[in-house]
Amino acid sequence: MRVAGLGFRRDVTLASLREALVAAGGREGIAAVATVSDKVESDALKLLARELGVPIKSVPAEVLAGIATLTKSEFVKARFGTGSVAEAAALAAAGRHARLISTRTVSQDRTATAAIAEGEGE
Repeated sequence: MRVAGLGFRRDVTLASLREALVAAGGREGIAAVATVSDKVESDALKLLARELGVPIKSVPAEVLAGIATLTKSEFVKARFGTGSVAEAAALAAAGRHARLISTRTVSQDRTATAAIAEGEGE
């Protein structure tokens, strides 16, 4: 199962989420999008999931905190206990034996990040 993990600011646009996802490797083969639980109700995220025809996977912040990531943001580390919400969410949602196939990429306006992981699913 291939999952796109997304981290974003509350004022993110659909265009910024799309841009980050394309920069991370594209939309091909994505089975779900994932993010931290408190952001799953984002309109832009719902629009992206609908556009892709995939479900949104909610990952609790306490689960993200236990996941080591390849890239690191000090702000994200202080707030969530992990280096990258996008990478950690992708890994958590991809299931057993998940591995990153694309590390965190950032949209030009810096409001969205995306990473892609592959795993065995649930």
